[in-house]
Amino acid sequence: MDKMEEEELECPNSASEKRYFPESLDSSDGDEEGILACEDLELNPFDGLPYSSRYYKLLKEREDLPIWKEKYSFMENLLQNQIVIVSGDAKCGKSSQVPQWCAEYCLSIHYQHGGVVCTQVHKPTAVQLALRVADEMDVNIGHEVGYMIPFENCCSSETILRYCTDDMLQREMMSSPFLGNYGVIILDDIHERSIATDVLLGLLKDVLLARPELKLIINSSPHLISKLSSYYGNVPLIEVKKQHPVEVVYLSGAQKESLESILRLIFEIHQSGEKGDIVVFLACEQDIEKAYEIVCQEGSNLNPDLGELVVVPLYPKEKCALFKPNDETEKRCQVYQRRVVLTASSGESLIWSNTVRFVIDVGVERRKVYNPRIRANSLVTQPISQSQAEIRKQILGSSSSGKLFCLYSEEFASKDMRPLKPAEMQEANLTSMVLFMKRVDIAGLGHCDFMNRPAPESLMQALEDLDYLAALDNDGNLSEFGIIMSEFPLDPQLSKSILASCEFDCVEEMLTIAAMVTAPNCFSNLPHGAEEAALTCWKTFLHPEGDHFTLINIYKAYQDIALNSTSDHCVEKWCHDYFLNCCALRMADVIRAELLEIVKRIELPCAEPAFGSKENALNIKKALLSGYFMQIARDVDGSGNYLMLTHKQVAQLHPLSSYSITKKMPEWVLFHKFSISENNYIRITSEISPELFMQLAPPYYFSNLPPSESKDILRQVMDHLSPLSTMKKEPKMCEKCPETTEQRCTIQ
Repeated sequence: MDKMEEEELECPNSASEKRYFPESLDSSDGDEEGILACEDLELNPFDGLPYSSRYYKLLKEREDLPIWKEKYSFMENLLQNQIVIVSGDAKCGKSSQVPQWCAEYCLSIHYQHGGVVCTQVHKPTAVQLALRVADEMDVNIGHEVGYMIPFENCCSSETILRYCTDDMLQREMMSSPFLGNYGVIILDDIHERSIATDVLLGLLKDVLLARPELKLIINSSPHLISKLSSYYGNVPLIEVKKQHPVEVVYLSGAQKESLESILRLIFEIHQSGEKGDIVVFLACEQDIEKAYEIVCQEGSNLNPDLGELVVVPLYPKEKCALFKPNDETEKRCQVYQRRVVLTASSGESLIWSNTVRFVIDVGVERRKVYNPRIRANSLVTQPISQSQAEIRKQILGSSSSGKLFCLYSEEFASKDMRPLKPAEMQEANLTSMVLFMKRVDIAGLGHCDFMNRPAPESLMQALEDLDYLAALDNDGNLSEFGIIMSEFPLDPQLSKSILASCEFDCVEEMLTIAAMVTAPNCFSNLPHGAEEAALTCWKTFLHPEGDHFTLINIYKAYQDIALNSTSDHCVEKWCHDYFLNCCALRMADVIRAELLEIVKRIELPCAEPAFGSKENALNIKKALLSGYFMQIARDVDGSGNYLMLTHKQVAQLHPLSSYSITKKMPEWVLFHKFSISENNYIRITSEISPELFMQLAPPYYFSNLPPSESKDILRQVMDHLSPLSTMKKEPKMCEKCPETTEQRCTIQ
């Protein structure tokens, strides 16, 4: 956050160019009084410059936070202990103030053990906290205070306090296992129970033993304290006193018609004339889109004297349309008086406004639960936990007039809701986590001290997948191939495809595909009635070889516009005209640049792009198959019913697939995503031939496939192929890409 220049002061000869003396002090006639005024200014110990008047204004606000009363107690415990747990409700100030106090501690010992790092689960939270804390500390963002999130690093060698996502700190352990750059590590948002946070909790136990000087601070909601205390033993606990109670209204009959009940409540609150913003917790992204469309339509018909509703959709972390306040938003809020924030289950930590007076909670969420037997996610609607319900109540903060509307009964809350949110480690695909653990030389995964141990079946499936991808050697340790795969901040299958593209001379194209599938969806959410116009625009990008190739076409068109445009506005207008998400395409550009930098750093061969030729299209499919041979489906009846090769789930192509648009259904497809849900769509698909599959899939993977008609067809293909073509050839990889092994490794 930029400081106001008229409020900032600068002593003579200061290195900073952002702080200035008023003219009355900046005298050149030797005014002794002006010199004394400069000497009396309090200097910021972090940059040696005088504090601005804004610093003192923000300091008064900080002193009103509930956490501030515990500062002395916290600093005492920090000095005398290696681990300190801080328990406090949402918005008590622990995420912004505790890191600043730790920075003061590191300053007092002259940073002899390093600086401070504070982890967050959500990217927007890390960025917003860094901006806020830099403002409160009266320093410059990117210098003394910075942030580090996937594909964006706003830190420098001067940074003493950095906010980062938990997965970024985890990746840092690959190059610095003992995290020697830090004297204090703060794990925030522990109650979110992300995989990366749980891994850090376990690994830091050993790091603390190896580095007695290192301090670990754990910020958590009160619900997890007993579990944390038993996990880490008898460690000091700082408890922030609870804020005043909130009025809770239970609407037990509203859950069956939750969307209608929510809309009715929103309009009733707005028409009542009571001031304050509204936050609505819905079950999933689809509900956010439906509610957004209806509230926007109906809101325009309301009495204008009440002020127009400003609807703010907060999508899950896969999307980039997350709410970030800016000048325009603040201006709109002043004019229209009320915001309606629509979010889903992961949005609790993203609500920052102190103007929230009403929270509407449906009490259920749609979660992804991974099934290792079929290697697919299931979208399951289930009750939220009691801890999540409590955090949603705390969003009302210090508002004495706040109301929480629960679209469920008290009996539902006590009987159907679990006490704690389930750990992501127990419900997610663990392949990436296992690859990381192997990289940091944790051989005995079964003995690693996780707070909640992952299911053995999920661990076995992850090890098996890494074995298929040639990431493990015959002893079950990480192979040289696996080490290179772990360098990429991607899914292991995608990393394997990039490495295979070195052999098949299509690295440039594969990097584009990797960036586009990693970034948020490049297609915009369509307003009602715009479907036909959008499809007409999107048809210009379609490629006959499949969706992966269509993504390359879209990215190339975006790049051409970006290079030839004189302003960002022209690029945004082009994206808007073609119903494309400009934010997502910009993110893809950033991701691709970082992936290319990794390719160059580890000196992988990179051939000139040849997109458009038949040979190049075949090579791209070979590279894709090298990583995604486990994600193949076959149209069993010629009408678009695709049966998975690994299990008996039937799926359809997504409506936005190039094949769905052109009505040409290939028999065999490779797909990027599949979730078991109402529609059972496979997403981002490209046609492959069974002959190509048999050439590139590991023989022992094929032999382990369950019996099916598709497997019989593939066996016939294998029998008809000549012995020469079926013979597995060693890939001509560069020196950085070791030879793969065909022997099944021993899973430890």
